[in-house]
Amino acid sequence: MSQNNEPVVPLLPLRGMLVYPTMVLHLDVGRKASVEALEQAMMGDNLILLATQKDVSIDDPDESDIYKMGTFTKVKQMLKLPNGTIRVLVEGLKRAEIVKFIQEDHHYNVKLKIFKDDNNVDTEMEALMRTMLDYFEQYIKLSNKISAEAFATVADIEEPGRMADVIISHLPLKLQDKQEILETVHIKTRMIRVIEMIHNEKEVLSLEKKIGQRVKKSMERTQKEYYLREQMKAIQKELGDKEGKTGEIAELTEKIEKAEMPEHVKKAALKELDRYEKVPSASAESAVIRNYLDWLTSLPWTKATKDDLNIEKAEKILNRDHYGLEKVKERVLEYLAVQHLTNSLKGPILCLAGPPGVGKTSLARSIAESLGRKFVRISLGGVRDESEIRGHRRTYVGAMPGRIIQGMKKATTINPVFLLDEVDKMSSDFRGDPSSAMLEVLDPEQNNTFSDHYIEETYDLSKVMFIATANNLATIPGPLRDRMEIITIAGYTELEKIKIAKDHLLEKQLKNHGLTKRQLQIRDQTFQKIVRYYTREAGVRELERQIATLCRKTAKIMVAGEKKRVIMTEKNLADFLGKPKYRYGQAEMENQVGVATGLAYTTVGGDTLQIEVSLSPGKGKLVLTGKLGDVMKESAQAAFSFVRSKAEELKLDKNFHEKVDIHVHVPEGAVPKDGPSAGITMATALVSALTNRPIRKEVGMTGEITLRGRVLPIGGLKEKTLSAHRAGLTTIIMPKENEKDIDDIPESVREELEFIPVTHMDEVLKTALLEEQA
Repeated sequence: MSQNNEPVVPLLPLRGMLVYPTMVLHLDVGRKASVEALEQAMMGDNLILLATQKDVSIDDPDESDIYKMGTFTKVKQMLKLPNGTIRVLVEGLKRAEIVKFIQEDHHYNVKLKIFKDDNNVDTEMEALMRTMLDYFEQYIKLSNKISAEAFATVADIEEPGRMADVIISHLPLKLQDKQEILETVHIKTRMIRVIEMIHNEKEVLSLEKKIGQRVKKSMERTQKEYYLREQMKAIQKELGDKEGKTGEIAELTEKIEKAEMPEHVKKAALKELDRYEKVPSASAESAVIRNYLDWLTSLPWTKATKDDLNIEKAEKILNRDHYGLEKVKERVLEYLAVQHLTNSLKGPILCLAGPPGVGKTSLARSIAESLGRKFVRISLGGVRDESEIRGHRRTYVGAMPGRIIQGMKKATTINPVFLLDEVDKMSSDFRGDPSSAMLEVLDPEQNNTFSDHYIEETYDLSKVMFIATANNLATIPGPLRDRMEIITIAGYTELEKIKIAKDHLLEKQLKNHGLTKRQLQIRDQTFQKIVRYYTREAGVRELERQIATLCRKTAKIMVAGEKKRVIMTEKNLADFLGKPKYRYGQAEMENQVGVATGLAYTTVGGDTLQIEVSLSPGKGKLVLTGKLGDVMKESAQAAFSFVRSKAEELKLDKNFHEKVDIHVHVPEGAVPKDGPSAGITMATALVSALTNRPIRKEVGMTGEITLRGRVLPIGGLKEKTLSAHRAGLTTIIMPKENEKDIDDIPESVREELEFIPVTHMDEVLKTALLEEQA
């Protein structure tokens, strides 16, 4: 490469283009500075420097905005166009580097260093030329933008530098890359760089072609699908199905988006939606998928109600709706207090256990109101199929989710108060064990991933507050009972029943029967008489029925126009309710021999039980009647053995058991009776009959007996005591180990009863028996 002298020529900056040596091309010039530079060149020897601007957006470039390497050019022709621009024909001569800028009126003159290509061709240069030409030919085959004539023109060029310049001018490169070639003065380096650029462009073209083919195939497939869909729409329209599935699919897609499902559920829903779109409408599978999608989109996944953690307000609601039940209310308020402090407590599993009619279900409803949560109730009574809880698999005809998922859909939030009513009345058969399925529902460690066979995807139940109700805890399986916090509601005292009747039941029944407080008035003594002589129950259900009867009869009187107001007194109560159903007062009217009053616990609350013993000459047979269960039969045998062992102390004939037949009977023979708490009652009745000593009529007793006469503890003392109080007993004989349970008995009842704790049968006999009758 040789270096020439340093001429000074005008500078014409180019925007967005570049001229190589030996190139001839037309330029349109419009800028004032450029026009001035051209005019100066035409006044001299027609020589000018063409250099490219770095930024095309600049209208008036200075020295720093122009590349230093440009092309020393000759202006061959100039023509002024009508619009004011000048079209010139220029021919690139050599590469030239700006050494110095000289400012003129509006343009620059520049001092140049001119470079001339050395076109001596050696073997390496020949190889580079062939490679460059070969690559260029391959590029032309891939690209449809360069003609075969252009390749022929390039192939005829013998100067390696010029060949590189011409080839690079045909490539769609960035301006910076083309400038790089212009600035590469060394010919071999320039050729290697050109080969690299052609190779790179060739790779890009190959990829473009592949992508283009792929897009073309995709477009053809999409067009085909679109065409087929349009055909399908037209067919459906002819058949009368205006939109077909299209509108339905759009609606379901929107529902899925709005449901705020977890990502894995949403993915499953969209997959099913895709299947639904492809399955024909007439297919049975179509209805199954549609039903499934309806369930998924209607379940609450994230929507929750905000807990109202105002303890004072909650206490007010609980006291408004329920009289008494202090322990239950206290437990609910404790739950609220802890949640107020932590804001992350898992829903507790409470089980309200007690007789019918004590307000278990309505209490759960009040809890929901006090929390500000939705309330859902499902009844488990008689459920014996596991799929009732877990749902059916979708392969079955008529499959649907279990009651838990159905309840959540009804709730519309993920944190309702969920009442599982009658949890003790589930049973199992060949269709599975629903109580085992409930284990997952009621386990706080597992129910955040509850699995329903129909829904298939896991569902979070951890924010639900479950409340179960039961009458009989004995029938609840151990593992299920272990997962629940048992809160026992024993029943109401007489005072509580009167208060409930006045404040709640009367108002409710007046409203139900269209009456006002003025039209029917019931005095306090009348309420007491209704409770004592027309009901005998732990709850208040029968009491409400009796009040409803009074309201019905009053309504009839009002409509007939007989009276404008009815005042219910103790005297006229029998006119409305009939004669008293129950006898209030002493369980027995007088002290009797061989008749003892026992206290029993049943699923409907406590009850009193008469145990009768009669003796007759015989050979020592022990006859037990009254439809007794195995446990009570064993208690009778143990009591009999105890009496035999104490024959001498009781002043009985040693061989009495060989001379008399003993008949133990518990009245109401048709009613099954069982339970481990009648031992001391049977023993007392036996001793009374054998010794001819009467039993005190006001005494009720409960406790199990051993062969040696020890008295064992029992359960349900509160319920038994309330039943004794209802029956008018005043003295309760109970095991000493049950003294701790006396605190659970309402104070109003405790004050009216005398409790005698005993450890041995001797103490029982001492208290219960009177002296021998003459």
